[in-house]
Amino acid sequence: MKVAVVGCTGLVGRTMLQVLEERALPVKLLLPVASSRSVGQSVHFQGRSHIVLTAEEALEHKPDMALFSAGSKVSSVYAPLFTEAGTIVVDNSSCWRMNPQVPLVVPEVNAHVLQHTHRLIANPNCSTIQMVVALYPLHRRYGLQRIVVSTYQSVSGTGARGLAQLEAERSGVSLNAAYPHAIDLNLIPHIDSFTEDGDTGEERKMINESRKIMDLPQLRVSATCVRVPVRVGHSMSVNVTFERDFDLEEVRELLQQAPGVVLCDDPHQNRYPMPCDVEGKDEVFVGRLRRDHSQNNTLNCWIVADNLRKGAATNAVQIMEHLLSLRSVPAAEDQSTSEISN
Repeated sequence: MKVAVVGCTGLVGRTMLQVLEERALPVKLLLPVASSRSVGQSVHFQGRSHIVLTAEEALEHKPDMALFSAGSKVSSVYAPLFTEAGTIVVDNSSCWRMNPQVPLVVPEVNAHVLQHTHRLIANPNCSTIQMVVALYPLHRRYGLQRIVVSTYQSVSGTGARGLAQLEAERSGVSLNAAYPHAIDLNLIPHIDSFTEDGDTGEERKMINESRKIMDLPQLRVSATCVRVPVRVGHSMSVNVTFERDFDLEEVRELLQQAPGVVLCDDPHQNRYPMPCDVEGKDEVFVGRLRRDHSQNNTLNCWIVADNLRKGAATNAVQIMEHLLSLRSVPAAEDQSTSEISN
């Protein structure tokens, strides 16, 4: 395949290149794409250097597939141009996620919605991905009724600027900050912009995307999203109410058998998921399983995952893998296109 990675010099873009190489996708020609600041630089892939291109230059090659991680503005302009050229686009921005014509996919949960005719697929929000991977197998057994989630999201979720601010503050250096407050030795309950009702954009993403991915439009979700001084790895405390009662041992068995989930739940031996242990891993880690005795049919749990990998790059590549399993991707110039409206 000819594969474009748009936003290849960002944290997620670089991780996409790494995951593509690790999972041995059949990439015949890599087309790394970035902004004008990075054009002409090189990235390494499969033991070779590849020159960074403009999006227009990549389009001339008519790639078979493209992974986008360059933000909503870039995706709104260029994703339709790539699909019109016959390219299958997996977009990591929030631009297309709630478009009813565009599937929003976490392969462990709803790969069945993918069809070989799809030209644009949305990659969900990082926190949403890890939450639904952990909760969906429990939903299938007990029926999700309500989710109350508080997140503890690392600075890498903001990209290189977030990491730079944390490192600068720890070194006593002043720089153009990514956040409205100091992040080192601090917590900021503010991710994305505030809406009129007091939620942040990140909180609304978790609510709306969870409903769409699990096909539960009436699911009740309450989210509070917090930025924490951790480099990589998002954590969340989840309180989930089911329609039917559960047995804790059965919950553990379901999670142990669930694809993409690692159960790490032995608190008496100090075993529970932590960001420092999940960095560089593709699975979603779950622990601190316990019954909420204040509410019927309600479970407390703790969920942690690498936000750059399963929360972004790995999930996007898994979508590519599933599309490849549906068919052998023909040459892009022979593919039909489908209309996309924003």
